[in-house]
Amino acid sequence: MMLFQSMFSPSSSPFRHFFFSCLAVCLALASMPSYAGSRIVSTGGVSAIEGAAGGGLSPWAVLASTASEQEIGVTAAATHAWVDDYRLTVTGASLNVYDRIEVSVARQTLDLDTLGGELGQDIYGAKVRLLGDVLYHPWGIWSVGMQHKRLVDGTIPTALGADKTSGTDMYLSASKLLFSAVAGRNVLFNATLRNTNANQGGLLGFGGDQSSRSWMAEGSVGVFITPQWVVGAEYRQKPDNLSVAKEDDWQSLYSAYFFNKHLSLTGAWLNLGDIAGLPSQRGGYLSLQAAF
Repeated sequence: MMLFQSMFSPSSSPFRHFFFSCLAVCLALASMPSYAGSRIVSTGGVSAIEGAAGGGLSPWAVLASTASEQEIGVTAAATHAWVDDYRLTVTGASLNVYDRIEVSVARQTLDLDTLGGELGQDIYGAKVRLLGDVLYHPWGIWSVGMQHKRLVDGTIPTALGADKTSGTDMYLSASKLLFSAVAGRNVLFNATLRNTNANQGGLLGFGGDQSSRSWMAEGSVGVFITPQWVVGAEYRQKPDNLSVAKEDDWQSLYSAYFFNKHLSLTGAWLNLGDIAGLPSQRGGYLSLQAAF
């Protein structure tokens, strides 16, 4: 309830505009024919904040859209996250080629509401399905991916002690759907192992005085209430490279609804911990994804 009260409070008018724009697109696309690929609805996940297919905070092993091995799929997404002292806006798109290769691009813009100013970065991603299938293979689906990140302006991150203004994450992900696993409901599990030197996902630069590259674990679980509605949680371990800007792990509770193969809407509650010296950053998240 508090989440929706904050969405429509007088201080959140930019987000209200974003929300009602999303609602208008939902009404238009939800009425479209459901065909957008041969795979089952929701098997492409949603768009993570770095552009790859997955959950909101972490990439999964699945590839974007519902394109099969004989098809090409395209997705586009718009995301807005708001916590106590920051606002993050993400726009992105991805291409699925024959359910084997995914390429993605995303632009992140972080408004520093309390500190003043703005940070931004461009993210170019690629993911390759190594083996398996999220539904029927006994070991699920396994993919390897990379995300090259480049800051728009590195002045603030370098002033905080970041070594670089660009960096590349590498990750290995595995995803598996278990049929009728909990009270007759299907349950999706994902695990990701990421090698990174990014501070706050890259928005505060790369590397620092405490560390350079680290292996980080990320995990997600989702329970399908219906074939089109999933609720779950995500956890993303974070490096702590900057002594002047403590970094905490990210957590979320999410709900995603797939209207059809063309359209999904995801909402979440976020707990991002300390960011750039400002503690206990908690808030909401809304993301709209369209697939063709």
